[in-house]
Amino acid sequence: MESRQPALLVLEDGTVFNGVGIGKKGTTTGEIAFNTGMTGYQEVFTDPSYYGQILIMTTAHIGNYGVHNQEVESDGIKISGMVIKKFSETFSRPSSSGSLEDLMISSNTVGIADIDTRALVRHIRNKGAMNAIISSEILELDQLTKILQTTPSMAGLELSSKVTCDMTFDEGDQNADFKVALIDFGVKRNIIRCLVERNCFVKVFPMHVSFEDLLEFNPDGFMLSNGPGDPSAMPDSIELVKKIVAIGKPVFGICLGHQILGLSQGLSTEKMFNGHRGINHPIINLKTGKGEITSQNHGFVISKESINNNLNISVTHKHLNDDTIAGIELMDKPVFSVQYHPEASAGPHDSRYLFDQFIDNMKKNKI
Repeated sequence: MESRQPALLVLEDGTVFNGVGIGKKGTTTGEIAFNTGMTGYQEVFTDPSYYGQILIMTTAHIGNYGVHNQEVESDGIKISGMVIKKFSETFSRPSSSGSLEDLMISSNTVGIADIDTRALVRHIRNKGAMNAIISSEILELDQLTKILQTTPSMAGLELSSKVTCDMTFDEGDQNADFKVALIDFGVKRNIIRCLVERNCFVKVFPMHVSFEDLLEFNPDGFMLSNGPGDPSAMPDSIELVKKIVAIGKPVFGICLGHQILGLSQGLSTEKMFNGHRGINHPIINLKTGKGEITSQNHGFVISKESINNNLNISVTHKHLNDDTIAGIELMDKPVFSVQYHPEASAGPHDSRYLFDQFIDNMKKNKI
């Protein structure tokens, strides 16, 4: 990469890393986070839940298998910036549709390579989540620091409105067995695919949809999607989900949808010191006793203290690394949610049964 422009990564605490620019030449800010997945970088970069974040990939080589038109979770790259160790300018996969760098440039994504990502991740693990800035056009520290100081904290930040769909659309056969209303807080496309594969007609609604419009569709069940930002900064969505739950139809929440569901039932959420991001996170299903290896991407969790005071909510899944809540269900309604990604794109398929559970709930509710 001798011909590449120098670039800087500056953290909120003043730590500086020198590297070279990749992707679009420019400057970008966001909360810095790391993903431990060994594969699936394109699915990760196009996941709307990462909106507003500068992402470190802990795998040493990124870009080596190019990109593929079928391996996207949205309409483009959603991360604010990319930090990697070794950027592969060449790629070797017969089915590739192009290079990662071309995708970065077309998506206006700024990145930095030749970074000691091991040292960077260890620093963040010790210091906690913080904002950062990448620049391949400004190399003066004072100027970058001033820009960084204007970057808002992820805590209290509502970001779903930046990635939700502009208008309602549908997927699947209109004559399918089940009608699902999916509220788009930043949905991954594979969630829709998993529902369609199970004979669902899915109508995707923008996050600001009215309760009346949802009822007019008369769905058999509701899906609350994943998405970015702080769930506690979404009072309108919390109130909408509260109304949805009250009518008694099946509800399935994923990630941000899980957190909003909890908030709608009187629980609270809290920001994590470091989030969970990767495709190898171990979960225990407390109902079956079985373990699952899961795909995760979140920086907020439901508070354990708040759930201990709610007798109508049962904890169904826990994270085995830190004992955080990974799944809940309501005792009196067919409503459940998980903190992780059962559609797992990228990632293992251990948790796909949750979609089947949602189908079973809709089937029972129709009888």
